[in-house]
This record gives sequence, structure tokens and C-alpha cells, in this order.
Amino acid sequence: MIRNKKVVVVMPAYNAAKTLLNTYNDIPFDIVDKVLLVDDASTDETSKIARELNIELHIHEKNLGYGGNQKTCYTAALNAGADIVVMLHPDYQYTPKLISAMAYLLESGEFDVVLGSRILGGKALSGGMPYYKYFFNRILTLTQNLLMKAKLSEYHTGYRAYNRSVLEKIKWQTNSDDFVFDNQFLSQAIFHGFNIGEITCPTKYFEEASSINFSRSLKYGLGCIKNSLLFRLHKMGIYKSSLFS
Repeated sequence: MIRNKKVVVVMPAYNAAKTLLNTYNDIPFDIVDKVLLVDDASTDETSKIARELNIELHIHEKNLGYGGNQKTCYTAALNAGADIVVMLHPDYQYTPKLISAMAYLLESGEFDVVLGSRILGGKALSGGMPYYKYFFNRILTLTQNLLMKAKLSEYHTGYRAYNRSVLEKIKWQTNSDDFVFDNQFLSQAIFHGFNIGEITCPTKYFEEASSINFSRSLKYGLGCIKNSLLFRLHKMGIYKSSLFS
């Protein structure tokens, strides 16, 4: 705990058997109270390894998608009494060593959401981020900042931490089950006026790290633009979107 606040790490997993142990071993258990893993119908030994590590395990009988996985993660974390929830990918792309920094920023009361940004620090490309992903990351982030009048360094990191109040207020249960879930959630957090902080996060791209292909990246990008347009139209009172109701 951090000053009587329960810290829960949730891991949305799909075929993470090769990287789960390394990820788990780097978690700072001096402040983390519980680790939850949701196995989205993996075809490898992700669940077996999670059991060996005594991680609280939730298994989907069929693949529900990245967003669907997070819905189970957050439901389980809230049911476990979490005050602070950190989403950590078990593919070891994001370093678990930053969990303490993210959690303490939330505990300070200055922030409601903390993002681990791959762009802050300026080493995303040298860390292995494909150039086309870096390019679209910058274009999408600029577009979303303009439409939502925010100043984030990136909207597309999967390393995030939330105070319980954020998960209780945002209507994430009806968001997409696909990758655009993250962007919908962040757009909703901005809409509801939650304070968002960022810390620099080293980028690691390697063979075992999960990554979506170009066609799915394109679909995700179009979804992000749609979210931002709905945000602006809703703010202007032109069109009421269920995302922001």
C-alpha cells in the first residue's frame, strides 16, 4: 500500500508466456498489493505460468479483444478494493520499474490519471519503435490535442495508471472491445476534467513484444480521429455522443 491506498496491477494478457516471468519479477512488490492477470484465450502457457507465480488469474474462454480484456481487468480490480490501478502489459515492452513513480503521482492527489509516455525523452525511435508508428503517433497526437484542447505528448501508450474514482465515473464498460478502447477511455478522462500526468517511459521493441500490424494500426488511427471529432461535436452541443454522456 501507499499510505493506506491499495495498489493493484492488472495485466491484460494474450500469448505472453515468453515474457510474463520477466515482467512479473520487475514489479515493485514493496508497494503493490495484488497482481491480476486476464488471459484472453491464449494458445500458449500464459495461464500455466501465471498459476505458478500465484497471480490471481481470470481466463476468457474465447478471445474478447484488447478492450474486452481490460474490462475484465478493471472489474476485477475494483472488486478487489483497489484504490490505485496500474495497467501493465505482460509483454515486457513497458518497464514495471515505473509502477512506483506512477502510483505515487496518483497518491499525491495532483493527478487522477498517469501515462507512461514513450515520446517524452525523445528516444522512441532509438528504442526500436517502427518509423511509421512513430510518424502516425505524432500526427494523431497533434490532431487529438487540437480537437480536444489538451497538451499530451502521446495518446497511444498502453502503460496507464488510474485512481479508483476515474474507473468509477467513466463509462468504460460500453467502450469498444478492440484496441481503440484505450483512446476512448483517455478521451473520456479528458472530457470529464480529470487531471492527467505523464512520465517518460523507455521504449522497448523486440520479437516477443506484442504489436499490431499496419492494417489494424490504420483502423485504430481512424478510430482515434472519430473519438476526437465526437468529443468536439459533443462539447459544441452539435451532436451528443454516448461516449461522453
